[in-house]
This record gives sequence, structure tokens and C-alpha cells, in this order.
Amino acid sequence: MGFCVSVRAWKWQGSAGAFRAVVVVLLLGLSLAQSVPPQTGPVCPAAAAPQSLTQPKYQHTAEEDPSVGFMAALVQSFLHTVQPNPFPKDLILQIARDSEAVLIQESLKEYLVYEVGFLVCAAIGVLYIVLMPIVGFFLACCRCCGNCGGKMYQKQTSSIHCRRRTLYWTAFVTTVIILAGNICMFKSNEVVKVSVDQSQVEINKTIDNIHSFLTAVPQQVHYVVNESYRTVQEVTRNLDAIGPQLGTEIKERFRGTLDPALSSVKLLDQETENTDLKLKKLNSSLAQLQSSVDRLQANLTAVKNQINNTLSSPNCIGCNNLKPELQKLTLDTSITIPSLNDFQSAVDEIKKTNLQSKIKEVDDYYDSIPERVTNDTKDLVQSSKQLLGDIQTQISQVTNDIPLSDLASVSETLNQLQREIVSITPEIERAEHIRWGVCVVLCCVVLLVVLCNFLGLVLGPLGLTPNVDPTKRSCTADCGGTFLMMGAGFSFLFSWLLMIAVLLLFLLGGNVFTLLCRPWNDGQLLKLIDTPGLIPGLDIGQSLGLKTNINISDIYRDCEKNKPLWTTLHLYELINLEDLLNVTKYTEEIQQQFENIDITLSTITILSPEVKNQLRSFSNKSINIDSNAVMQQMNNISSINLNTTADKLDGLAANLADSDTREELQNEARDLRQIQTDIETIIIPQLENLNSTIKSLESTAEKINGTVEEVLSNVGAAQDFLNTNTTQIVKTESKKFLDCQLDYFINYADWANDTITQQVGRCGPVAGAVDSVEIILCSYIVESLNAFWFSLGWCIIFFIPSIILSMKLAKYYRIMKYSDVFDDQLIMSSIPRAQMKFT
Repeated sequence: MGFCVSVRAWKWQGSAGAFRAVVVVLLLGLSLAQSVPPQTGPVCPAAAAPQSLTQPKYQHTAEEDPSVGFMAALVQSFLHTVQPNPFPKDLILQIARDSEAVLIQESLKEYLVYEVGFLVCAAIGVLYIVLMPIVGFFLACCRCCGNCGGKMYQKQTSSIHCRRRTLYWTAFVTTVIILAGNICMFKSNEVVKVSVDQSQVEINKTIDNIHSFLTAVPQQVHYVVNESYRTVQEVTRNLDAIGPQLGTEIKERFRGTLDPALSSVKLLDQETENTDLKLKKLNSSLAQLQSSVDRLQANLTAVKNQINNTLSSPNCIGCNNLKPELQKLTLDTSITIPSLNDFQSAVDEIKKTNLQSKIKEVDDYYDSIPERVTNDTKDLVQSSKQLLGDIQTQISQVTNDIPLSDLASVSETLNQLQREIVSITPEIERAEHIRWGVCVVLCCVVLLVVLCNFLGLVLGPLGLTPNVDPTKRSCTADCGGTFLMMGAGFSFLFSWLLMIAVLLLFLLGGNVFTLLCRPWNDGQLLKLIDTPGLIPGLDIGQSLGLKTNINISDIYRDCEKNKPLWTTLHLYELINLEDLLNVTKYTEEIQQQFENIDITLSTITILSPEVKNQLRSFSNKSINIDSNAVMQQMNNISSINLNTTADKLDGLAANLADSDTREELQNEARDLRQIQTDIETIIIPQLENLNSTIKSLESTAEKINGTVEEVLSNVGAAQDFLNTNTTQIVKTESKKFLDCQLDYFINYADWANDTITQQVGRCGPVAGAVDSVEIILCSYIVESLNAFWFSLGWCIIFFIPSIILSMKLAKYYRIMKYSDVFDDQLIMSSIPRAQMKFT
């Protein structure tokens, strides 16, 4: 009986592929032609699961700062009033596409209509610039001529104090409003400076983030490719260890049935050795007992003869009556055990079969299975490794086809841009310092007017005595009036210059906000850029070879959600990833290479039919051991009592007159008692020991019968299992081994699919860069700049009522040259003094 192991129809599956600009994946799979029931448990070492891609760490970019846009809502509301029209997308497209002069002129007319709000404001500003110095000049000339309040005379009326108080509080409120605008000017100017300084840092962070992103994408692509190399290397190592792995698993499947059979054979061998030892001990005990019995029998026979001679002596009167007693003086010297020799022969036959060698032979055979598998699959492993080597070489070549150089060129462009930013940074800082200084001067000019007004409003009331003649007012009150006039004069002198700055900044900042920042924020600018043909070479879909076009706004929205490039750039239109990662389509060609591969093992029989027959004979003979005969012999010997005969001899000797005969009988009685003592102290213990040995042997023999039955049953079951299931076991374990290799590639394919479609090139930094530029340009610089000109314009507008109020109020504090006497002295005197004072 035996078994023959063979493995056929090994299949190997592989998959290869590449995709442009993102990733390349090449897979190899394995399968079997024949289907066997699935088995649980790993056959080969589990491959380490590919780790998730490590996303690069990006720097924290700019975020909107509420302190920067403290006037954003107010300024934007004003600009929305000035420019309520929607973003002129069609007009911009028309201007960009029209090349004829007539069409360009028409487009410009439409643009001017669109900008009518700014034009109206600009006209108002120009009017202000022109009229303010003219009005100031004529007002100065008029006052020099004694008109327009130039005459130092103030008519005293009953309502003069009410008018003064009204003018005072109105001028005070106007000055406070101007001061508020001036404070906003200082703050917005400082915010512009801080924004420009931060902008350089934030731009560098943004460029660094984009650079990190562009650097990470090729690294992620190479990481995915390198993981395919690692998978190939893992399968290669498993193929090199196919003997230990597959052979060990085949052994383990056999061990489940062989171990009980071999264990029972080992137990039988141990029990056979134990039985042989007990048989030897029994034979030794029998020999010793027989020797002791023979010696005592000889002694007893000698004493018996002496007693017979003494009793036959003429001097022994009445001794013939004891001669029948002599017949009892005997020992049974025949101590035998039935079937012991047959049992010993059976044990000797079993020992000659050398069960231990049979066990070792089976163990050695199955321990050699891994080596046999290695030898029989040597060519298979070599051809498979060659195939894996070719695939790995192909993978390394495919990576050269990925156009990552474009990303490298973009990265180099960013580096060049960063270097240029560094080179012009000193110039920017110098220009910003000049701008900051100019704006500070403008703020100080407004502050000068405010200070003059406040000094006039403080000194005038402090030095004013209402009931004093206007020509006799104090110097303090006169200084207050002078400061008010200085404030009006400075307003006339600088307001038109300040309005020029407001007009220029308004046209620049307002249009940048309405035409760039506002449409950028609400997405209209991206829609304009998405217009086909507006920017040559911006057709991303066509440049990538996609079926559909990709809009910049679509890319931006996807990048805002930090989506990977696979979905952002619609790379699934270029690459059928499922087809590339399908490991079942490459099996036919590989299957033909493995159909003739066989693993052949020689035949082995656990126990031969002769050995089994000997075991059955051994079992049958072990049943015939019977200890009853020994027990009977022990009872026979135990029943011997020589002391009774000795007592009779002593009694007979006591009645004899002959002293010599009496002494002889007494000596013979003593000898009988000594023999009885020897029987009790020597023979009986030896018989008991012999009986114990026989009982132990009998117990062992009974176990041998069960052990032999177990051995025959287990060995028969194991032999039948090997004969009927060996081929299927080998095929099943081979299938499991190949499935394990296939799992490496399936796991890699699943991981690669998830990684490519979900992790490679998460473009959140791109959207972050766009948002950062928008925040830097619009939220930081443009809003701060708009806040400055809005605050300055706010102050300039209130210069007009400030001038009027200051000039009118100054006359109530300045020293008049001419007096005016109020006629109704009663009324003047009836006015409480307290009411004439400024409150």
C-alpha cells in the first residue's frame, strides 16, 4: 500500500499597466486551473500591508483677519452703490476678442457706460479739486477787501449767544467726525504696511506649499510603483521558499491523520519493551524460585531419609506408627506457567520487526517532503523568477514614460519666482516705506486741521466773556478764533491736493475691488477664465488628451475639497484602472507554462501485512497468560506444614527410653522446623513476588491487546487516508500556496486602486494657494487701501462744513476792531450773567 503525490496545472496571473502624469501599476497574479474546496489558515507568510501615503506637511497660509477689514463692510457698501452693475463678463470677452478699431471703440463706450458710477464720482472729485482752490482764493481776496466776514465787526443781537452755541456744537461734531476719519486713516495706513509686510511672507509660504505639492506628486507615484516592486520581491522570496512553505503545509495536512497512527505504534513499541522486561523478570523469578524449591526439596528428602532410618531402628519402640507421616514430607518442584514460552516467542518476533525503525522511516519520509518539493519545482521557480525579473525591469522602464518633467519645470519656475521675489523685496520695502511716509504726511495734514479746530474750540470758550465788548475780548479767545481760521485756511490749502490722492486711489482700489476682488470672491472671475479661447493654451482637457474639457473653476472646487488628481483631472478618461488592475486576464499564457509541472514522491507503507499479522498473533497470545496455575502452586506450598510432623516426632521421642534415639528424633524434628521456616521465609515470598510479576505481566498483556487493535485501526485509517486523499491534499495545499501569492497582488491592486483614486496628489494646497493670493491681494492690500482713501475722502468731504462753521464761529472769539452797542440795555442787563457764559 502506498501513495503517489502529484501537483499539476499551476497558474500564475499577472497584470501590468501605466498611466500618464500620475501613476503606473503593473501587477502579477496567480491562480489554478482546477478548483478545490477552500481551506482556512495561511499557507505562506503574510505579506506586509502597504502603508498609506504620507501626505506632505504644508505651512499654515493666510487667513482673513477681521482687524484688517475693519471698514470693509462700509467701503464695500459704498462701492456697491457706486458700481451696482454685475461683473461685465461679456464686455470683457468682447474687448478681448475684437480687433477692429470700430468695434474696440464701441466696446470702450460700453465700458464707460459700465463705469458711469466711477465717472460721476471722478467728476465730483475733479470739480472739488478745481473749485476748492478757486473758492479759497476768491474767499481770501474777498476777506482782504473787508467782505465775506473780513470786516472785524460783529453786530450784537439778542440771539447772538444761541447762534454761537449752535455753531460751536455743530463745528465740534464736524471736527469729531473728521477726527474719526483721521483715526481710520492712521489705522488703515498701518494696516496697509502690515499687510504688505505679511504678504511677502505669505507669498513665500504659498510658493513653498505649491513646491511641496509638486515635489510630493512624483514621490507618491514612485512610492506606488516601488510597492509593486516590493510585491514582486515578496513573491520571489516565497517561490525561493516553496519547499519549506508548501512542503510543510502538505506535511501538516498528513500529520493530522498520521500522528495518531504513529503515536499508537510508538505506544505499542513501548509496551512491547515493557512486556519484554517483565518477561525477563518473570523468568528470573521462576529460576530463582525453582532453585530454592529444589534445594529445600533436597534437604527435606535427606531429613525424610534420616527420620525413616531412625523410625526403623530397633531402639525406637512404637515408631512404626509415624511412618505413614513420612509420606507428607514432600515439596512440589514443578513450577510452570502455561503459554509463557509462546508469549515470549511472540514478543521476540515483534521486537525483530523493529517498530521504532518503522516510525523513523515514516518520519524521515515526511520530513523530506519540503526537499522533494524544492527539487521537483526547481525549473518552475527558475522560470517564474525570470518572469518576475522581466516584470520588474518593465516597471522600472515605464516610470521613465511618466511626464513628471512638467511638474519639475513648474517647480523650477516657482523657485525662479521665489528668487525674483527675494531680489525685489528690498525695492518693495523701499517703495512701501515711501508710501507709508506719504500717507503719514496726508494723515498729519488732516490731523493739523483737526488740531486747529480743537484748539479753537477749546481756547475760544475758555477766554470768552459774553458780556464783554467784542473789541475787548481776551487774547485766549482771540487765539481760539485764530486757530479756527487757521483750520479753515489749511482746509482750503490742502483739501484739493488730498482730493487728488483720494481720486487716484479711489479709481485704482475701487476698480480693482469691483473688477477683480468681488468677481474673484463670488466665482465670476473663474467663470470668465473658463471661457473657451480667452486664454490660449488653457484647454486643460485637450492638453491632457481627455474626452471632456476641464474648467479652472471645476479644478478649484475639487481642490477646495482636497480631492486627488485622479478625479480632479479626470484621469479615469485616460486610464482604465480596473482593466490594469484586473489580475484574471493574464492567466491563459502563464497557465500553459505550468501545466506540465509535477511533484512526484515515492511510495511508502506504514506497516507491512507481515507486521500486521505478527501484531495480531502477538495480541492473541497475550490473551492466554493465566496466573491461576501459579496461585494453585502457591496454595499447595502454603498448605505444607512440617511443624506438625516435627511435633509428633517430639512427642514420640519423649516416650522413648533410648536417649540416642530420642536425641535423633529431636534433631530430626528440629530440622523439619528449620525447613518449614525456610519455606515460609524464602519460598513463600518468592512465590508472592512471582505472583505479583505475573499479575503485572497479565495486566500489560491485556493492554497490549487493546493497543494492537488501536494500532491496526489507526494505521489502517491513516493508510487508507493517504491512499485516497494524498493527491487531493497536495492539490489543495498547492492551490492555497498559489492563492496566497495571488492575494499579494490582489491586496496590492486594491491598495493601489484606493491610493491612486483617493490619495495621490491631493490638490488642497492648490486651492489654498489661490485663496491665499486672494486674501493677500484683496482682503489685506486692496481693502486696507480702500479703507485709507475712504477715510481720507470722508475727512475731505467734512472739510467743507468745517470751513464754513470755523469761519463763522471764529468771529465770536476774535477781537473786533469796531464796537456795536445793543440798544435794549434792560434786556441786556436782565440776561443772567451765567447765561452769557459758554456752557
